[in-house]
Amino acid sequence: MPWEYRATRRVEFSETDLAGIVHFSNFFRYMETVEHAFWRSLGSSIIMTQFDPPLGMPRVHASCDYRRPARFEDLLEIRLLVVEKRTRSLSYQIRFTRIEPGPREELARGKLTVVCVHRTPSGALESVPLPSVLADQIEVAPAEVLGEPGGTKSCGTTASHPQISGAVEV
Repeated sequence: MPWEYRATRRVEFSETDLAGIVHFSNFFRYMETVEHAFWRSLGSSIIMTQFDPPLGMPRVHASCDYRRPARFEDLLEIRLLVVEKRTRSLSYQIRFTRIEPGPREELARGKLTVVCVHRTPSGALESVPLPSVLADQIEVAPAEVLGEPGGTKSCGTTASHPQISGAVEV
């Protein structure tokens, strides 16, 4: 479906702390991995060299709320859902669910907002509309999917990108 992408990943030892719990920063790597796979499923990448000038999709917002720890050797499902689509930006919700060992349990939810940009002659990043050849393939997930239970309280880690100029719709 053009509004979601699912990937699985086994937690590796190097991703954990001394207690065998996944370090919080790895959830951001997992979000990036599933986002890149989503773009590849559309026949593209977050670095779009097929356009002139080339386009990119930097993050302007990244957050993750944690409910339960992921541990060494857990098998995780990482599910990307498109929650908002604008002319120049996309927002995703990423759900982390432990598959093994059972029972299935949602561990965390992340959010990414990305903006389509090109580099100006001066080297600055400037927001531009997402090319229609890509935008036409992407839909927002149905409300009933986005409203599924398992949300988290807002207590996560947030990062943003302050160096993008132009009318950024986020």
